[in-house]
Amino acid sequence: MFAVFKTGGKQYRVAAEDVLKVDKVKGDPGEIVEFGEVLLVGGEGVTLGTPTIAGATVAAEVLDQARGPKVIAFKKRRRKNSRRKRGHRQEFTLIRITEILTEGRKPDKTPPPRPRRAPAQAAASAEPDSEAASPSREPGAEAEPKARTSAARDKRSAAKAGKAKNSRPKQGTRNEQKR
Repeated sequence: MFAVFKTGGKQYRVAAEDVLKVDKVKGDPGEIVEFGEVLLVGGEGVTLGTPTIAGATVAAEVLDQARGPKVIAFKKRRRKNSRRKRGHRQEFTLIRITEILTEGRKPDKTPPPRPRRAPAQAAASAEPDSEAASPSREPGAEAEPKARTSAARDKRSAAKAGKAKNSRPKQGTRNEQKR
């Protein structure tokens, strides 16, 4: 099931468990927020709103409140010793879609539990020795450079020759033409 909803003047196509950035929405990390302007709900059948679907909402868990990269607006007027430099960082909310609700149902106020990931060291030690199965180079060994084939050399020389045929004869400067 998927839905298209509108927030912050933009429209987003989402499904359950999607993670996306939207313009800043009120809510602390871990809270569930609802988006009520659902324009379309799809799945087995598509329901199109006029302009929105009554009773449909998209519930999402707030993962983070953050700011985007700095955008610098630099304005300069030549020969007037006038310049202005301003920086701006757009605030956004990182959300994970928990559920798409129809028929006026209300979302669960507690986010679903997430499976814990094992630390990277434990995951690396749990894997079988893939180095023994695949051929590997020794740390000090360098790769041998590939030898150029004669076909590649012929192709390059043919391209150079083609350029020489199509080029115009070199003309001298204006003074040399008069003599």
